[in-house]
Amino acid sequence: MESALDLTLEPVRAKREHPPMFASAVRAALSSIFWVFLTVTSLLCFPIAVLIWAITSPFDGRRRALHQFTCFWASLYTWFNPIWPVSIEGRERIRRGRTYVMVANHQSLLDILVLFRLFTHFKWVSKEEIFRVPCIGWNMSMNRYIKLRRGDKESIASMMRHSGETLERGSSLMIFPEGTRSVDGRLKTFKTGAFVLAKKHRIPLLPILIQGTSAALPKRGFILRGYHRIRVRILDEIPVESFEHLSVDELTERTHLHFEGKLEEMAAEA
Repeated sequence: MESALDLTLEPVRAKREHPPMFASAVRAALSSIFWVFLTVTSLLCFPIAVLIWAITSPFDGRRRALHQFTCFWASLYTWFNPIWPVSIEGRERIRRGRTYVMVANHQSLLDILVLFRLFTHFKWVSKEEIFRVPCIGWNMSMNRYIKLRRGDKESIASMMRHSGETLERGSSLMIFPEGTRSVDGRLKTFKTGAFVLAKKHRIPLLPILIQGTSAALPKRGFILRGYHRIRVRILDEIPVESFEHLSVDELTERTHLHFEGKLEEMAAEA
């Protein structure tokens, strides 16, 4: 027989074990507003992107003007979202006019949006599926971002060739060396592609750390997870002279260890 105390505590236990329905409803509503805003602004911004592309492409082969507009477009989704305050640290470490292989850890779809907040010129290396997204993917193609079909050797070879040509033309690359988003926010093993390119074309690496996006919008979900501070930290570039004597595997492993240490430092500061 249940005691009166057990009966009294039952509603309290229920509250602890299950999130309030009101909070879940608010998250769902805010998430719907965010995705509607993304859709509407994409429909509005894409024609402007087409106009910029049409006017500037004859004399702007690297699509610098279009990329700057794309940075503005992508930044709308954090500028006007008070639950995702974004801070950029170390922006001065990006040297004007310098070509980099930029490498960043990957936790969430939000990583793409917050890295556009750098407002510096680069070309994304991104999975092929995103190029099929209406408006957003079409704009990526106009920007001459580089597509990759994961697991396809021919696509990987094509990506490496186009990436090398992009670097030789003076445009930086932005690559997630983990290859895909981390499910639990922890750093995954790095793939070697970015480091092959850096060594082959003698281009410095620029490590970029991202913190907070995994909690804000985790992998395998489209529901916003409430207020989360998002930090982007640009580290010192890794000059070619410091890794030209290393093998690709050694460079990949050392960079991974560098990321691990610096991410731990960021976590300790939070």
